[in-house]
Amino acid sequence: MEDFRGSPFATDAPGTAPVCIIGAGPSGLAAAHALVGRGLGFVCLERAPEVGGIWRQPGAGERGPGYQSLHINTAKEVTGFAAFPMPDSYPAYPGHREIATYLRSFAEWAGLLPHIEFRTEVLSVRQDLDGSWLVDSRGPNGKTLCRRFARVIVSSGANTEPLVPDTLPTGAGSFTGRMLHSVDYQDAREFEGQRVVVVGLGPSAVDIASDLSRSAARTVLSVRHGLHVVPKQLYGISCDVIAESSWFTAMSMPERREYIEQALLVSRGRLSDYGLPEPDHPLFSSAVTVSDEIFSRIRHGAVTARPGIEALEREVVRFTDGSTVEADAIIWCTGYRMAFPFLSGGCPVGPRGKVELYRRVVAPERPGLYFVGLIRPVGAITRSLEAQAEWVARLITGDAELPPQEEMHQEIDTYLEAVAARYGHGLGASIQIDVVPYVRELQREFQREPHTV
Repeated sequence: MEDFRGSPFATDAPGTAPVCIIGAGPSGLAAAHALVGRGLGFVCLERAPEVGGIWRQPGAGERGPGYQSLHINTAKEVTGFAAFPMPDSYPAYPGHREIATYLRSFAEWAGLLPHIEFRTEVLSVRQDLDGSWLVDSRGPNGKTLCRRFARVIVSSGANTEPLVPDTLPTGAGSFTGRMLHSVDYQDAREFEGQRVVVVGLGPSAVDIASDLSRSAARTVLSVRHGLHVVPKQLYGISCDVIAESSWFTAMSMPERREYIEQALLVSRGRLSDYGLPEPDHPLFSSAVTVSDEIFSRIRHGAVTARPGIEALEREVVRFTDGSTVEADAIIWCTGYRMAFPFLSGGCPVGPRGKVELYRRVVAPERPGLYFVGLIRPVGAITRSLEAQAEWVARLITGDAELPPQEEMHQEIDTYLEAVAARYGHGLGASIQIDVVPYVRELQREFQREPHTV
C-alpha cells in the first residue's frame, strides 16, 4: 500500500484501500490523473458504461442534461486538460461527440481505464469510527458490495435532479400538450412541425430554443427574469480566454463590468431589443448565459420571446403580458437540484443551506472527504479542476497539509460573506468562483508544508 504520509487512519483498518473516486466525468478524470501522477492507488466508480459524463449521454441515447446539439461554450484551448490538449483538428467549440471522444482518449493516454469500474452505482458513503470510509455500491451484476477506503473524492457533479417550478401555472392540469423538463430533451426532430414553448433563459433554454427553431413550426422562449446573455466571443476573443487573461484580471471589478458591458452593447445591443427582459442585477453578480445563436434566431423570427407563463387552458398558453399562443409542448429549462443522495445530510450543504467546504474542496468535519468539481466558474472550469485535483493528491500524500478546523471554518465564513454580497444568498451562489484568483488560492495551499515533529 502507498505511503499516506500525514494520514492518521490510512493503514489502521485491515482491508482499507487507498482512495475511492466517485464519477468518471471531467472532474473524476482530473482527480484520477492527479493520483496517477503521484503513484497513488485508487478505484473510480462510475454509474455509466463509459467515461465522459454528460458529454457521452447524447450519443448513447441516455437520459441526462446532454442533448444532440450540445457544444461546449468555452474555448477548446482552456477546456482541454493542460497535459493533453484537444486536437488541432477540433473546431473552436467542439460538440458533444468530439468531447466524449477526447475524454476517452485522455483516459486511455493517462492510464486511467484499469482503475475505473463501470456500470457501478454508489449507494452510500459513510465514515466509520476509525476514520476510514465505507462505500456501498451496486455493480453491473446487481449485487451490492461494501468496501473500506482511506479517502473518498466526490466528483459526480451536483446537477442530478431536474428542478421544475414548485407551483405550475394555473390550469396546468388541463394542458393538452406534452410537458417535459430539459433533462428529457434529446433532438429537435422529435418536435418537427409542432408549436413549442421553451421556459427559461439559462444555457439549456437558449440552446434548445435555437435547436428547435429549425424543426418546430413555432418556437417561443418564455422568460420571467432577465439574465446576462453573453456571446462566445468579444473582439474576436473567446470570453473565457478574456476572463483568464492577466490584463483583464488586473482590472477592478467595476472596470471589468464596464469593459464587458460596453463590448456587449457594441456586439449585440440591449436584450430588450430582442424582446428579452433586462437583468435586474449587475454583470458578474450571477451566472451568465453564453450563446451566439439565440440572438440570430430571434432576429430572423425563428424564435419569439415572451414573458413568463401566467396560465394554461387546454392548448392555449397565456403569458403575463396578456398575449397567448397555442402549443403542442412546453419544455421547462428550469435547472437542476444539487443532490448527493449517497451522502448523509449536512455535507456538503451545511445548516445555512449553502455549500460549506474549505476552498470549495474539503469538508472540515469529515477528514478524508474531498469534492472536485463542485464549483461554478466565471470562465472555463478545467484549470480549476486540475488545481483542485493536484491539491487533493498532495493532501493525500502528505506533501500539503490542511490548517486547523477553526481556520478552515473562518475561510468558509469569509468566502460565503463575500459571495453573498456579490451573488446573493442562494445555494448556487455558494459555489461561484473566479478562475484565476481561485487557482492562485489553491496554489498557495500547495505550499502549506506539513508540520514536523
